[in-house]
Formats: sequence, C-alpha cells, structure tokens
Amino acid sequence: MKPVAVCAAAPEEDSDRRPLPPGWSSYTSPEGLRYYVNSCSKETTWRRPSPSAEAPRRALAPQNAAPYANGGHGSRKPAAPPEAAEVTLRKPPHLKQPPGSVSPARRQIREVKETKITINCVTFPLPGEGPEQQLLKPNEWSYCDFFWTDKKDPQGTTSVAGFEVLLQKQLKGKQMQKEMSEFIHERIKIEEEYAKNLSKLSVSPLAAQEEGTLGEAWTQLKKSLHDEAEVHMKFSNKLHSEVEKPLLTFRGDNFKKDLKKYDHHIADLRKQLASRYAGVEKARKALADRQKDLEVKTQQLEIKLSNKTEEDIKKARRKSTQAGDDLMRCVDLYNQTQCKWFEEMVTTSMELEKLEVERIEWIQQHLRQYTTLRHETDMFNQSMVEPVDKLLQNVDPAKDRELWVKENNTGEVRPVDMSI
Repeated sequence: MKPVAVCAAAPEEDSDRRPLPPGWSSYTSPEGLRYYVNSCSKETTWRRPSPSAEAPRRALAPQNAAPYANGGHGSRKPAAPPEAAEVTLRKPPHLKQPPGSVSPARRQIREVKETKITINCVTFPLPGEGPEQQLLKPNEWSYCDFFWTDKKDPQGTTSVAGFEVLLQKQLKGKQMQKEMSEFIHERIKIEEEYAKNLSKLSVSPLAAQEEGTLGEAWTQLKKSLHDEAEVHMKFSNKLHSEVEKPLLTFRGDNFKKDLKKYDHHIADLRKQLASRYAGVEKARKALADRQKDLEVKTQQLEIKLSNKTEEDIKKARRKSTQAGDDLMRCVDLYNQTQCKWFEEMVTTSMELEKLEVERIEWIQQHLRQYTTLRHETDMFNQSMVEPVDKLLQNVDPAKDRELWVKENNTGEVRPVDMSI
C-alpha cells in the first residue's frame, strides 16, 4: 500500500537540503523512496514541499467525511486516509532505531484525534466534531430527523431501536382507533335501547280512556314519544354506518402485515450492517497482526543481517499491504450498507409519518360526523356537544407530532461514513 498522493506527482530523489516548511516531515518508504507528511493537515505527498509553503492553521476536513451532513449521502469509495500508509511504511535497515523506539510516522498516527464513534454497529460523529448536520426537514418535527440512535427501555436492560419506537407508535394508534370504534358501538347500543324503550312506552294503555281536548293532548304526547324513538333509532343506525364502521374497517388486518414488512426490511439492513462491521473489525485485527509481524521481522533484520530475514520482510510487507487493502474494502462495504440503511430509514420513517397524519385526519373527520349527527338528533340541547365540536375543529396532526417527537425521540445526530 503506497502513500496517498494528495498532490499527484512522480516520486523524486531528495537532493534539496534546504529545511522543510513548518509542519512538514520527511520519511522513507519500504522501497527506499522519500515522501513527506504534513502533521497538521495529514497531507501525504511524494513531491517535496516548497520552502514558501505554510502549515495550515487547522486540519483539513477528511475527504470521506459524511456527505449527508450537507444533504447528500453517496456510496463513493472513500479515499485512503494518510494513516493507511503506515501499513507498510518502515525505515530501511540501514537507518537503525533503538529497540522499542517508535517511528515518527507511527507517532503521528497515534496523535490523530478520533472524530467518530460506533454505537451498535452504526457510526456517528463525536459531539463537536465534523461539519454541523442540518435537519433534513428543518421546519417540521419530522420522524426522519429524530430517531437515528437506540434508546434504553424503561428498565435499562435492552436497547430499543429508533425505528422500533416509530413502529410502536403506529401500532398504538391502531389500537386507539379500535377502542374508539368500540366506544361508538357502546353509544349505539345505548341509543337503540333508549329508542326501544320510548317506542314501547308510546303504546302504553295507561290513561288511554281520557276524553275530550285533554285526551287529544295526551294521545299526542304518546305519539311524540314514538317520533322521538324513531329519531334515536335513526341516529344509532347512522352512527353505525357513518362512524363506527369506517373507524373499525380503516386499515384492517393488512395494516399490521405492512408494518411487519417495514420492520423486517429495516431489521435485515441492520443485520447486514452488523455483519459488515464485524468484517471491518476482523480485517482491522488482521492488519494489526500483520503489522506486528512486520515489526518483529524488521527488528530481527536490525539485529542480524541475512538474506533469509530480508526475504521474510518482503513477504511480511506483502501480507501487511494485502491486509490493509482488505480492511479498506471492508470499510467501503460497511459504508455502502450503512448508506442503504440510512436511505431506507428516511424513506420508511416519512411513510410512517404520512400514515399517522392520515389516521388522525380520518378519526377527526368521523368524530365530527358524530357531533353533526348528535346535533340533528337533539336540536334544542347543544351545550353538551359544542365543546367537543370546537376541540375537533382544532385538531392539528403537526402539533401532535411535535409533542410526541419531543417526548420520544432517540437522537437527531445522523450516522456518517466510517474511516480508517
């Protein structure tokens, strides 16, 4: 694995003896070629920096920093960071080092500040590191911005994924809708029973022998009970057809099946992500073992020169380079998988958000139909349902979502690409 040439140029001999610009250091590759590293920007180049070059005041942003921090998330293979050059960079045998000493290149790598952390196989930027992440939907309390991390359950024993929190919200909404329909059903039963009792009372023979004008008034009173019974029976029938049935049949059994599809799809992507992360860790360990083996063989050569030891070093270098390449491939596969999971999370969470708005508006519509029918049933007693009607008119799905997200969100920091 050769150093990353940020400024592409052919290798050249270091015949210039003038001092290097501030922040630049010179090292020799295993092939005996000289290269230069800027300790501030971590820039690596074959070309000797000009004396007029100045050291940057701060480290340049990594070339594979998370694109979605600025609104895009590509799966482009990240450029190999300068640290990867350490895979095969060792001083040649003629430059002796005291036993146990650390090469300048390795010292610089150890000084690189970690800017990312992996939690449950998902990579996030550390607080205050990297570019500021703007919300995907900045003017809304959208699900797609606030459920990226996992959340401890109330007992604190297991973690609940942010997507699982969104699914549970949908299932709870489905249950609430079912209970509302049951409530309306009980109201219908009361109306039916009331209508039957009024109708029965209207044909009672009590005082049926009353005569004259009083008898006529009494007969009309009993007839009014019959008319009232018909009004309440009509009210119960309309409640059933126009309120209870729509609430009960809105998103039937297929709704839970659809949610399971969403759940399985996202869960499968998380499993793939975990598998890719395990591959990265395995490759990282293999690289460390190869580097350690190369270090041991290099030290053996420093102690005792022999053709066999030199051959062993060449072989160890090849293995170390191969391990470095394997690690970079594993990181690239991991980033591609995380990118796919990210995109599906955004798409699916916005779909769940849409379903929740539809549910609220549907219930609002049919509960308002309930109050309308109630008005028609009892035109002279409106005080009981007017407050209900007013509150239903003020139902706001966006406000409801804001309150729920504030209470239940798991984290708004989005994942970023892993880098070596």
